[in-house]
Amino acid sequence: MPTMSDVAAEAGVSVMTVSNVLNDRPKVGAATKLRVLDAVERLGYEINLTARGLRSGRTGTIGLIVPRFDHPYFGELAAKLAVALAATGRHLSVEQSNASPESEREALSQARLATYDAVLLSVVGLHYDDVDRLRTSKPVVLLGEQQMPPRFDHLQLDNETGAYLATRHLIEGGARKLLMIGGGDEGFPSMSTMRTVGFERALREAGLQGSVRPIIRYEPADARVAVAERLRQDPGVDGVFAITDQVGIGVLAGVRDAGLRVRDDVQVVGFDNLAFGEHIDDGLSTIDPSHDWVVSRVVELIDRRIAGEQLPPQHLTSPATLVVRGSTRLPG
Repeated sequence: MPTMSDVAAEAGVSVMTVSNVLNDRPKVGAATKLRVLDAVERLGYEINLTARGLRSGRTGTIGLIVPRFDHPYFGELAAKLAVALAATGRHLSVEQSNASPESEREALSQARLATYDAVLLSVVGLHYDDVDRLRTSKPVVLLGEQQMPPRFDHLQLDNETGAYLATRHLIEGGARKLLMIGGGDEGFPSMSTMRTVGFERALREAGLQGSVRPIIRYEPADARVAVAERLRQDPGVDGVFAITDQVGIGVLAGVRDAGLRVRDDVQVVGFDNLAFGEHIDDGLSTIDPSHDWVVSRVVELIDRRIAGEQLPPQHLTSPATLVVRGSTRLPG
């Protein structure tokens, strides 16, 4: 197995220079750094992350805490984060909180934070005061729609704009009696609340009426039953905004269960732009919450925090864009 001395000899530099390059210290010129990295690749030198962690107090691991492993949204986010972090020499460790306040609180405990260089937490169960009590020198990035203490980095999706764009697209495609599946005002700025706000704003601007049908679980089976029942009771519904793509799968099936045609009789738009949506029937129109944008901003922010850069708290909102597929009609 090649050693650091072997790398130094191959690159024609000192062992100290190799160490500076591998630890990303700003002491080495660009040409020398490139020569060392080329030597590392040629020799197949493996960095001992454990030893580096003992010396630097860093673990090389970033923690991501999500409500559920089995939700495609979080699965795709974790996959993209893992790839992006690997490019920086870091690993991603994913934990499931089950949206439990106790699990989320444990994820932010000093003992847990000691195992990570930074933590990304999708906040569902905790409230403002719970998070505000946290005291740590480790970078913590909060993900989600809830209002959080401003001293933390916080990244959220533009849920209201996304829902507005989805609903306006249905209207521009000719829908006049609209239904939202999975929404509802929860009394605080949750994902459900903000997407409902966007849905209702688009309706008001168009002078149209619509309704919201909450469901207990955002699962295809629940959405399928709810939509089929509603369409049988009210066959005039001609446009459905599904609160997530996961719900949207069930909506597509529910439309067919009611004896109606997707797009021709009932247009459907989802939210999340998950990979499977492109391959269902003629495709599910959706809102893209810019996963790649989220990942790039999170990784950049983590890099800067770990490097000790003094930044004010970053409060970022990812852009939302419409993706048109076969479940909706184009204007005109």
